[in-house]
Amino acid sequence: MLSVKLFARARDLAGSPIIQIPWSDGLTVASLKQRLGELHPAVLPLVPRLLVAVNNDYAGDSTIVKVTDEVACFPPVSGG
Repeated sequence: MLSVKLFARARDLAGSPIIQIPWSDGLTVASLKQRLGELHPAVLPLVPRLLVAVNNDYAGDSTIVKVTDEVACFPPVSGG
């Protein structure tokens, strides 16, 4: 299982600050977003715009994620 920290609106919609996603090493951030939407449909509207950090660095959709990585998801933030 992959532990994923959720922040802001993503956390609110999922109903938890940390979720567990069934995972196999070698899957990508794109797979993570897809599974997040499948497991927590309320978060689905945010998925295309989610920022994902893997081990404290923002990651693109093709980044490979290992089950031991620290993963966090942030919706885009606006303001001034």
